[in-house]
Parts: sequence; structure tokens; C-alpha cells
Amino acid sequence: MTLEPHPLRGAVLGEVHARPFAAISPPLRLLHFAFMTDAELAQRDRAAFGEFVAARGHRGPDASSKHYRVAFADSAVRWEQHAEFTTYTWELASLDTTPFARPAADLQKAMLQLPQPGPLMVAVDLHLLAQTEGDEWRKVFDPAGLVACETEAGDALVATDFHAAHDGFVRILVLDRGMSPLRAGIFVQQLLELETYRTFCLLGLPEAQRLQPVVRRIEQSLGEITAEMTRSEGLAANKALLNRLMAVAGELEAGASQSQFRFGATRAYAEIVRARLASLRERPIDGLQTMTAFMDRRLMPAMRTCFSMQDRQTDLSYKLMHAANLLRTRVDIDVEEQNGNLLKAMSERTRLQLRLQQTVEGLSIAAISYYVAGLLSYLLDTLPKEALGIDMKYVKAVMIVAVVTAITLIVLRIRRRHGEGAPAGAME
Repeated sequence: MTLEPHPLRGAVLGEVHARPFAAISPPLRLLHFAFMTDAELAQRDRAAFGEFVAARGHRGPDASSKHYRVAFADSAVRWEQHAEFTTYTWELASLDTTPFARPAADLQKAMLQLPQPGPLMVAVDLHLLAQTEGDEWRKVFDPAGLVACETEAGDALVATDFHAAHDGFVRILVLDRGMSPLRAGIFVQQLLELETYRTFCLLGLPEAQRLQPVVRRIEQSLGEITAEMTRSEGLAANKALLNRLMAVAGELEAGASQSQFRFGATRAYAEIVRARLASLRERPIDGLQTMTAFMDRRLMPAMRTCFSMQDRQTDLSYKLMHAANLLRTRVDIDVEEQNGNLLKAMSERTRLQLRLQQTVEGLSIAAISYYVAGLLSYLLDTLPKEALGIDMKYVKAVMIVAVVTAITLIVLRIRRRHGEGAPAGAME
């Protein structure tokens, strides 16, 4: 008997090992690229990369693989697909002892043999060298923007200025002070991921800047509408304000829906950046800022702008909903009052119609009684005067009273049968 595993058990367990670290040693040059890719571009890139690897005698990635690493005679490439981007990391053997002696443009020929997966977002030139004496590494970077630190264990030094050089690459120098090959692979991968997610974090900033005037205008419109709410009276005025409020709310929700993914991704990328910074365990070098200090001064204000914009959208949406509920309540009250007045008028008209109907019924009783009495009078006139033994005028008088009474009773019975009965005294 075997135990039946959950259908997702393999995928869940495999996710922990989805992107294993590779053991590397200096000297080594790494070129790291990240391209924006949607589902269609990612599928196209996977096919192109599979053909590229197969042409060099290797099996390409599986249809479900998100990560693949393959080593060639003179290089190795690490391919990864993420939610909205695809990365290529080329490991190129280098005998150079001078940092970035060879231009990165001369080393990216292998990348140029592949179709570009999508718009380029990240290009990193990382040089892993063994520790050398002196501070010659400082001359590689812009002194005004130099960021450098040592690891807590002192087994590596990393330096960069986060500027794109003339060739478009952000240069990162890592000086190995005794790291193991696996430790070097982990450390370098963390640095590349830090630069990748730092860049993608900032995609939320243009979106926040684009939304700022829109949100400000909506806030002003909300203030104007709520001010008019205190002065408006009547159904027409309140409905006009409600329509304006709904238009403003629709505009806000449209913008929030468009930016929801971007701000959500920015928040997630910012958390990854914080995690990568914490994993570096930096130790400052005299006179230079650490990566954490640089991110706190340069990246985090941009992130706070994005988070603030998202919070403003959420808060504004709540205020709009609250104002709309208030206006809708006022409109409902106005409608109910209008309906009450209408029902009152209808009731008055019904009462008048009933009085008119009762009047008509009274007239109809008199008319029918007159007609029936006339017919009976003709019958009485045919009789001899002495036939009844009394004067004929008294007979006719009694007959008229009896006819009127009978017709009145018949009409009242008909009214009761139709559910419209009324006291006899109602007829005036």
C-alpha cells in the first residue's frame, strides 16, 4: 500500500530548490541582464533559448522550468524566468587582474546571438577578483557616488557606484578574501538580485508621479462636493452632486485598477531588496557609505512615494464611498418625501373620485327610481279608480317610496359585493 501524495506536493517541495546557487571562483566576469517579458514574450524567449542551447549540444529547459544553467567550453549561462521579467547571467572566465580591463561590450557577444527577449531593464557587469593590496579599486568608480563595504566575516569586499557606465552596464566589483566557491556563488547571486530588484522597484515611481496630479484633482473635487453637500437642498441638487461624485469615484477606481499590479510588485520587490541587504551583513569601510545606507537615502524615499500614493488612493476611495453613502441617503429621503407627497395627492384624488362616484350613484338611484316609478304609474293608470279602494295619488306616493328604498338597497348590495361598501350615511 502506498500513500497518495497531494498533486502539488512535488511543485511545493521543488520550489525550495528552484534556483540553486552555483559554486564560482575568481577571477570571473559576470554579465547579468534582465528583460521585461509578458507571457507571450516569455514563451517566445523560452523557445529561442532552447534552440540556442540545443545548437551547442545541450538539452534545453523543460516546458515547466523557470530556471536553467548550462556550461559551455568558455562560459556558462544561467537563465531564469520570473513573473514579469527574464534574466540571463553569463559567467565568463577572465585572467584580468585589473578590474574591468576588457570592455563589457566585447564580452556580450554571446548574449547578442539570442533574440532580445524584451525591453532591457538591467545590465550588470560584475568582476570577481582575488584580493589585491592597496586601494586601486577605488579609481574604477565615481568618487562622489562610491558605495563600498566588507562582509561581517571579512571574507569579501564589494564596491560600486550604481551608475550606468558609457557601455550601459552598472559595474560591481567583488574582491574575494577567502570565500569558499559556494559562498562566492551565493554572495554574487545576492548582489545581482539586489541590483535587479532595486531597478524593478523604481518602476513604481513613474506611475506614482503620473497619478499625483490626478489624485490631487480628485481630492480637490471631493472637498468641493462635500462643501456643496452642506448647502444643497432638494432632490435635483442632491442627484446632481451624486452624479458628480460617482464620476470622480469612477476615475479614481480606474487609476487604482491600472496601478494596483505595479504598486503591489513594487512593495514585493522592496521587501526582497531589504532581505538581500540584510543577508549581506555589511561592515562599513572608513569614509564610504554602505549599500544599506545608499538604499536608505536613494531608494527608500522613492518607495515611500509609491506606498504613499497607494495609501492615498485607498483612503480617498473610502472617503468617496462614505460621501456617496451620505448623498445617496439624502437622495433616498428626498425621493421618499416626494413619493409621500405623490401618494397624498393620489389619496386626495381618490377621495374626490369616491365622493363624485357616490354623488353619481345617488343621482343614478334617483334616475332609476324615477324611471321605475314612471313605468309603474302607467300600470296603475290602466286600473279603474275604484279598483284599490283608495285614492290613486296615495298609492303612487307609497309606490315611489318603496321603489326608491328597493333601488337604494340593491345598489348598496352591489357595492358590498365588490368590496366597496360604505355606511349608508356616507351618501350625502
